[in-house]
Amino acid sequence: MKTPGIIGGLGPEATLDYYRKIVGGYRARTGDGSYPPLLLNSIDMQRMLRLVAAEDLTGLTAFLLDEIQKLARAGADFGVLAAITPHLVFPALREQSPIPLLSIVEVTCREAERLGLKRLGLFGSRFTMAGRFFLEVFARSAITLVPPTPVEQAFIHEKYMGELVAGKFLPETRAAFLAIAERLRTEEKITALVLGGTELPLLLRDVPDLKIPFLDATQLHVNAIVERMLG
Repeated sequence: MKTPGIIGGLGPEATLDYYRKIVGGYRARTGDGSYPPLLLNSIDMQRMLRLVAAEDLTGLTAFLLDEIQKLARAGADFGVLAAITPHLVFPALREQSPIPLLSIVEVTCREAERLGLKRLGLFGSRFTMAGRFFLEVFARSAITLVPPTPVEQAFIHEKYMGELVAGKFLPETRAAFLAIAERLRTEEKITALVLGGTELPLLLRDVPDLKIPFLDATQLHVNAIVERMLG
């Protein structure tokens, strides 16, 4: 049994979702009534966002590395970031981390490969949609990612940071996000949509009559975490 160390609080609603899903996935796999050991370090999301907004990637790396080291000292066997935006600096973190790190971006890319998907839409924060870190990982597997238009990105980011991170999941926001997804399907010919933000599944879960599959990066990450715990 390996103990995961989770960097959480980025934001809290997604961290709670991770915890519930890891516990549920572990119990479903083991079937013996036990509960999994895990370590959680809930950090200051606003500090992270200030560093990202200032494009201080060196400072962001140092901040996150210090928090990962706390998990390592507490006994974590491997680490995960329960958020996608801090994956901006994942290569540097992996290189310097005292414990192995499990990337949500790489896990999601492997699922797209397994499904044979080649052209996907991408939802997330502005940092994710406009950044390179998702695109570069998927490009190595010859998979194209299509972000929304700049206007759509601004709308999604505003709702993401103003509502979803705060735990507000409104039906009108859900409808607007689904309309953007449908435009990407019809105009950009995407064959699936990556939910590249850990709060997005909380908004877009159980959507009826999907015309394209949604790749729930959070659930895929959780599956990989449980697999590594038990592997």
